Parts: sequence; structure tokens; C-alpha cells
Amino acid sequence: MHKSSIIDIISPIMAGPSSSHTAGAVRLGLLAKNVYNTVPHKITFKLYNSYARTGLGHGTDKGLLAGILGFSVDDERIKTVFETPEAKSLNYEFEFLEDFNRHPNAVDFVFEGELNMKISGNSVGAGEIELTKINDFQTKLDGKYNTVFTVYKDVPGVISKVTGLIQEDNVNIASLHCDRSAKGRDASMCICIDGDLSKNCLNVLTNFSDMYVVRYIKKLES
Repeated sequence: MHKSSIIDIISPIMAGPSSSHTAGAVRLGLLAKNVYNTVPHKITFKLYNSYARTGLGHGTDKGLLAGILGFSVDDERIKTVFETPEAKSLNYEFEFLEDFNRHPNAVDFVFEGELNMKISGNSVGAGEIELTKINDFQTKLDGKYNTVFTVYKDVPGVISKVTGLIQEDNVNIASLHCDRSAKGRDASMCICIDGDLSKNCLNVLTNFSDMYVVRYIKKLES
């Protein structure tokens, strides 16, 4: 078992060289991968501001790709990720942009495939991250909790129905964030929970009427 040192507490164990540009990038990729949860035909990584200007030197591009491929932050393959069989089998590209409205370390993951999805996030320092947007929905997802993310038709009773199901599974809700495009149209829920949902609970949730997307996103390893 690994014993934590003061260095581990301050900054995550990682392949390096930067906690925000490399470890944060890997964690963003891992979380985006878990949200998308299917095999894309193509991924476009859009890096903004500091990520775009210094990301190549700090390994941000390597970190983002490694995360999407499922590599952990301390995986030595990150250093040569572009040469791995996993990377060579993936259709991807990078874009480097400036946008003063975005966080200094911001990225968009644009997934194309049977399901098209755009996931936006930030690396906020010391390996900490946040996903701020999934498609057009504002969200709050940092990888510290198991999380249920849903997109559904905005009709009365859906929120209570979903939260009631989680309560019946004897799982406590840590936080709940909702957003919607317009009244009566599409809406989203991001529910962070303290425990783990049962397979039966997830099956029932997935089969709810008016539910378009259901994702159970496991928390990231520390």
C-alpha cells in the first residue's frame, strides 16, 4: 500500500510535469470519458488560453488524450501517449484558441459518433478539476462523488421521481444541480451522491419515460 507523503498531499502523484496542465488534464479526460461512456468516431480537443499557449510544453495535450484513453495520472505511458496503440486507433485532433470569457485552463471535448456530445471543463489547480457544461446544460461535476447525470423532458414530477428512487435505494444525495433549455423542453439533472447506486436502481432510472440520457459517473480515484 502506498503511504502518502507531504508531497502527495500538496499535489497528486502524476507522470508530470504540471499538476494543473498535466494531472488536471488527465482527470478532465477521464471524467469526460466517463460522461460520454461510448466509443466515439472522433474527438476534437479545444484548448483555451493558458492551456492553448503553454499546454504543449506542459503536456496538456498528452494528459487530455491519456485521460480519454483511460490512463491514470501516474501512468508512465502518458509521456509517449501519441505512440500507444490506443491513441493510434482513435480519430482525434487538437485546436488551440483564445477566449477571454473562458477559464485560463479551459477545454472542450467534442465527441462525434452515434451520440454527439460537447463537454466543457476547467483545471483549477493542484490537479483539481470541474466540468462546467455538458452540451448546452450548465453543470457542476468535479469527480469527487459518484454522480447521476440525466437529460430528460422538462415535465412536472421528474425531479421528485428520480430523487425518490435514489432515496429508496438508501443512498444520500450530496448535491443536486438542475438546468433546462426552456420550460417544457429539455432539462438536465446532476446528482452527486455519498454512496453507490444498485444495478436495479440504475435499470429503473434508465427506463423512466421522458428520459433521454442517463449516465452513472463513478468518482475519480484520488
